[in-house]
Amino acid sequence: MNPGTLVIVNLLGGVALLLWGVRMVRTGVMRAWGDRLKSFIEHRLSSRVSAFVAGGIATAILGSGTAMTLIVAGIAASGAIGTVLGLAVVLGADVGSAIVSSIFASGSNFALRASPILLFAGYVVFSQSQEFRPHNVGRILIGLGLMLLSLQLIKTASMPLSTASLFHEVLAVLGREPLLAFIVGALLAWAFHSTLAAILLVVSFLANGSLEVAGALSCIIGINFGGGLPAVFSTLALPAPARRLPLANLFCRGFTAIVAIAFIHRLTPLVVAMPLRPVDSAVAFHSLFNIVTGLFFLPLTGMVGKLMLRLIPDEKREADNLASPRYLDVVAFSAPPVALSNALLETVRMSEILDRMFDTALTALRSGSLETLKLLKTLDERLNAYQTALQSYLGDLAQSELSPEESRRALEITLYISNLEHAGDVIHLNLSDRIKAKAKESITFTIEEQASLDDLCLIIHDNIRIATGVLSSGDIQGARRLIAQKDAFRALENKVLDEHFRLGRRGKSGALRRSALYVDMIRDLHRINSHVVSAGYPIVDAAGLLRGSRLRKENAKAE
Repeated sequence: MNPGTLVIVNLLGGVALLLWGVRMVRTGVMRAWGDRLKSFIEHRLSSRVSAFVAGGIATAILGSGTAMTLIVAGIAASGAIGTVLGLAVVLGADVGSAIVSSIFASGSNFALRASPILLFAGYVVFSQSQEFRPHNVGRILIGLGLMLLSLQLIKTASMPLSTASLFHEVLAVLGREPLLAFIVGALLAWAFHSTLAAILLVVSFLANGSLEVAGALSCIIGINFGGGLPAVFSTLALPAPARRLPLANLFCRGFTAIVAIAFIHRLTPLVVAMPLRPVDSAVAFHSLFNIVTGLFFLPLTGMVGKLMLRLIPDEKREADNLASPRYLDVVAFSAPPVALSNALLETVRMSEILDRMFDTALTALRSGSLETLKLLKTLDERLNAYQTALQSYLGDLAQSELSPEESRRALEITLYISNLEHAGDVIHLNLSDRIKAKAKESITFTIEEQASLDDLCLIIHDNIRIATGVLSSGDIQGARRLIAQKDAFRALENKVLDEHFRLGRRGKSGALRRSALYVDMIRDLHRINSHVVSAGYPIVDAAGLLRGSRLRKENAKAE
């Protein structure tokens, strides 16, 4: 391998190590404190200033402005934050990211001393700890150690370039052509998906004399613009509110970049005149670029938000036909059978909401996406609203003169909607917590365990559909079949648990935690199924076919 190729390979290796270190830090922080970071931001949205500061602090901890932008975009997609405050958070995130980059770029002596210590400490904590957060603290320490080690690799790899005349001539062009340097910087940031890596590469060339200050500043301006591109492309498939924030951030960066490039020949002497080393002057310029952008656009977030709303308007969505009850007509009280039919129709719609909740939870369980679970709160609130409306409607209907049969039907509906609401609570409050824990703790079930869960879930899906038909028709055979499904579920549940414990999930605490979580999920599914099949009990009870919790056989022969 010739010397030139070796230099390039070493540089790419150093950059790759840096990117991997950044990823390890980001992963460790998000797994251990991701929810707390989101909560920290969400509780500081009272004003643009507090949102700006929160974004800066959170990003300084997370270490990645792009990651923070995507987090805020996800919050915006859920409707918890608007473009104005969201942009304030992202502008603060840019400042926090720039400060972190500047610290790393100018701390080579510290890196030489701290890197081995961080790597060793991280390895010890990561390998010895079985607890979730300490385990991720070790991951973070290893990531920081790799980042600092990569600084040395990049610096060492770029040193031979200081004597390469051809390379000097190529980089000299960047000093004479600010626009070309800007484009190169933007492409570097886009290719690396990291402003930190791009800044360190440019600074290393500046430190060994390969790149002049003028060229370095133009590259840094391009890096700051290109650093906003990954978030824009990563949110293209998200809802409009999520897409507006990265684009608004790119607009702010782009505006400042255009102004800076236009006046680069006046800015360069000012930066050179700083009583700092060229490297320190360059990283200070990087921080100042983001601070100026943040302070300039912070009061203008409302104006930028309106512009983004015009560029990316809200999608026209079809009205959700399950948004609220629509058939509870009080005029029908004069004809109780009609009123009961209306209540039954809304009960069927309520069961569709429960089915949608269950589908949402299962999607999150299979994909590990916690964003999907945010829909559960909305659906559970809708389920509660249906229950309240139906109970009120049936309570008012009871004031009319109802026949014994009509009163019985009203009671059946009331009991079933209560069970639907309880099933929704199990999904929202219990099952979703298990799914969150599984994702946060990176727990993976075996193929057999996941298949068993799928089989149990399939029974519940079938029962939800059968139950509504049984309640609507009052069919005794259908009710018997529904209750028999409960026995089938119990038999499969016992088989699954026996098999699980027979295989003996013993050993490390991680395996015990996985086993406990798996059993808890099965218990949650059992509770959901019990609430669903309750629709059949009043019907078979009225027919005299229920004894305790078991069906009485109509004849001596087992069916």
